[in-house]
Amino acid sequence: MHFPRLPDWLVYAAVVVALLLAAIGRQERADAPPPPPPAPELEGEVLGPASPFDPAVEVEVSDKTQPGIGTAFSVADDGVWITARHVVEGCRTAAVVVAPGRGVAAKVHIDPSGEAALLITDGGAPALPLALRGGLRRGERAYHPGYPQGSPGEATSRLLGRETLVVRGRGARTEPVLVWAETGRTDGLDGSLGGLSGAPALDSAGRVIGVTVAESPRRGRIYTTAPETVAEMLGASGRPLPAAAGASAPITPENYGRIADELRRNLRIAQVVCLAD
Repeated sequence: MHFPRLPDWLVYAAVVVALLLAAIGRQERADAPPPPPPAPELEGEVLGPASPFDPAVEVEVSDKTQPGIGTAFSVADDGVWITARHVVEGCRTAAVVVAPGRGVAAKVHIDPSGEAALLITDGGAPALPLALRGGLRRGERAYHPGYPQGSPGEATSRLLGRETLVVRGRGARTEPVLVWAETGRTDGLDGSLGGLSGAPALDSAGRVIGVTVAESPRRGRIYTTAPETVAEMLGASGRPLPAAAGASAPITPENYGRIADELRRNLRIAQVVCLAD
């Protein structure tokens, strides 16, 4: 695998941003209540299709691009990654960090109708398999490994249902998303999960079932793209769905931290840096 070197200042800038986000996040999440479990009467129910009657969650996106950090994951060995749209939209320079002080420049392809984006790099990492399927069940677990607050970390959650994401400002749009109740996270990770945007939501077999795109810290919620969003984006790009193997062992609440470390070590999950004008 070949990755060209990026200037050290690019990574240093990302570290500064991460520290600022971490400081803000700790204040925001200090008194957050524990998330409620799925309603007992809905536990195990197959999730239906998106509906115009789904509850709405609104997000305001500034017209001005801000420097920031996020997470991406590999979907093709030759250098194709997926991240959240808002992580890289409008960036002057976007890069995938592959080692301390070293990164690779990425070309950004935005999904015009959804909260996902493709990154194309010179060189890649083993692809994560996708399970962009129906038949998800309420109460089903997901695991979100990435770089919250700019450092390695992860969260776990249980599926509550569907909502409609309403984006105001730049790139205004609506799209169906999945809403999850956060049920656990890396020891010592307090406050916001900022920086986890773009991380895969993995099922217990280590397959991608969505892209982590937002959180509601006070409510203990994590939002991901719906499976059809990523399937449609890849279909429009002409990219086949990866058929690579999933995790080396089933993912559980007891081992998801170890498996997340393995995925980051193999660069199947990596950090993304965005520099604005």
